[in-house]
Amino acid sequence: MNAKIKVTPFKKVLIANRGEIALRVIRTLKEMGIASVAVYSEADKNSLHVRMADEAVCIGAAPSSLSYLNIDAVVTAAQMTGADAVHPGYGFLSENADFAEAVTQAGLTFIGPTAHAIRLLGVKSTAREIAVKGGVPITPGSDGVVGKNFKEVARKIGFPIMIKASLGGGGKGMRACFEEKDLERMMKTAQAEAKANFGDDRVYFEKLVLNPRHIEVQVAADNYGHAIAFAERDCSMQRRHQKLVEESPSPFVTPQLRQKLQEAAVKLVKAAGYRGLGTVEFLMAPNKEFYFMEVNTRLQVEHPVTEAVCGRDLVKMQICLAQGEPLDMDQKQASVIHCHAIEHRINAEDSEKNFVPCPGTLEEWIPAGGLGVRVDSHMYTGYTIPSYYDSLIAKLILTAPDRDRLLARSRRALAEFKVAGVKTTIPFHQKIINNADFAAGNMDTGLIERMLEAEENDKSKK
Repeated sequence: MNAKIKVTPFKKVLIANRGEIALRVIRTLKEMGIASVAVYSEADKNSLHVRMADEAVCIGAAPSSLSYLNIDAVVTAAQMTGADAVHPGYGFLSENADFAEAVTQAGLTFIGPTAHAIRLLGVKSTAREIAVKGGVPITPGSDGVVGKNFKEVARKIGFPIMIKASLGGGGKGMRACFEEKDLERMMKTAQAEAKANFGDDRVYFEKLVLNPRHIEVQVAADNYGHAIAFAERDCSMQRRHQKLVEESPSPFVTPQLRQKLQEAAVKLVKAAGYRGLGTVEFLMAPNKEFYFMEVNTRLQVEHPVTEAVCGRDLVKMQICLAQGEPLDMDQKQASVIHCHAIEHRINAEDSEKNFVPCPGTLEEWIPAGGLGVRVDSHMYTGYTIPSYYDSLIAKLILTAPDRDRLLARSRRALAEFKVAGVKTTIPFHQKIINNADFAAGNMDTGLIERMLEAEENDKSKK
């Protein structure tokens, strides 16, 4: 570390989240010798993150609007416990600029980018403008949000187009429109969904790239003008824009293409004056042309994939950057790929019944183990999964020296993972890993939908 840079380490950090990610942050804090404060709703009083933290504060009733999304309650808990900083995790308030601002105004450090950067990059249309200024390729689209002349704008771009919520995320407020006759109806649907989920019905248009891959690049930037990008994650295995499987490196990306992706990601975060960890997401066409999609100004669910590949604790990196430390690695070091890694998101859902959530009590919980196996979870036998929150119950992360051995390890670990009392998506992940296209690395964002459609066709023939 530069001797001229004075850093005051945190003594206590509050985690403004729940479950798996809260537990993940607590573990790193313990290794760093930093005290942890958990917050929890009345429904989460028996959650493992509450047991593992040094302190825990109940911040409200079960609905997230009355607890995990209550900015005043979270900030008050941080002040009351004497925390120096707040880690937002992912989801909930993690990309809320007002929350980052409230934390800072309370005299605490927000472990993430500035409220200004969140606002800049949180509005997708503004993020596109920053990408253009930074020389990052973008898909043809509207210049900002669309207004009354939306039909004219759509014609200029050319169908098919994607209608996207300006403040969207997680696939909400998105509609594909293939013909002009459907445009007005699709617009109204996307706007209504955007209003319901984000309190803002503004939308913008992008050219729809057919059969794309979803490729994202983890970036890190310090307060001193330095930024680095790690090897890409391939997040193409999605259902309704929700990721199910992520892997790194992508079987589709060449070393030369990887360098271009990393350079584009670094250009973008530098153009935005970004600090901390973030993820730059791209759509990649079958001809390997790629286009900027959005920036996630937080830690990703799939961050363990990059941790495995780069050999670094990304939560620790977040904390060090928030403390004002400079990056302790350069781009050459960040580009080293130590292994192949894959993450399976295990949800409490019934994949045989349209992935309906399955909250309930775990009668048996025996996670997979062994060489190259990591399980991030807050589950235990006897735990009751509440119905109020996301259905993610575990992340199964596998590593191996190459992709073939990785797939073999994935098959073994999925078969070994035993859960009783609730339905999970483990059987569907076994179908994914045995799918011929996936095994060959021939996936795009539509592969899972095609798998499901083929299943339905097979059922109807029987």
